[in-house]
Amino acid sequence: MVLQHSMMTKSKMPILYSYRRCPYAMRARMALKLAGIEVEVREISLREKPEHLLEISPKATVPVLVLQDGTVIEESLDIMLWALQRHAMGGSIHALCRALILENDGSFKQALDAYKYPERHKKLTQLQHREQGEVFLQKLENLLQQSTYLLEAKPSLSDMAIFPFIRQFAAVDNHWFEVAPYPRLRDWLNDWLNSELFKSVMTKNPTYVG
Repeated sequence: MVLQHSMMTKSKMPILYSYRRCPYAMRARMALKLAGIEVEVREISLREKPEHLLEISPKATVPVLVLQDGTVIEESLDIMLWALQRHAMGGSIHALCRALILENDGSFKQALDAYKYPERHKKLTQLQHREQGEVFLQKLENLLQQSTYLLEAKPSLSDMAIFPFIRQFAAVDNHWFEVAPYPRLRDWLNDWLNSELFKSVMTKNPTYVG
């Protein structure tokens, strides 16, 4: 969601409220970095969120991008689209890409959370939660049969938007993922993990206090 806030930012560049390990914030940072847009990254504490963040975005979830004119962009996909409009990749999104990202952010994210924290989702076993998530993994594996990337012959918005969540899913049980029947997805994930783009946005920043 893009909002207009009355308070102008005091920063000479856009401000990005972020949390290093959050997959939504991760994909926003990657898009901004790819587009060459310099931002002031404010790493938040989930327990003590900055007053300015709470003021401009009451939902207080990251990422939140504040432009110099006070415009607030508080959804990760909107931040990505805004950033990529300034890059050769482009900031448009076609129907298939949108559907894939919506599935990632919806049913797959729910399965991921339950697989990662089975103690909070006891109606099913951890294995059953993983099996639910594998429906999406298999879809991605099938897409990667045709190309090195998900929907195009080159990296696109869909790859960047989905990668951080597959990273999380694989990390729950690395041993299982390394032998799971998704070889192309493994290669795709490893390519992104080893990319300079990903490494560049994972630098640790001090927690912002303000």
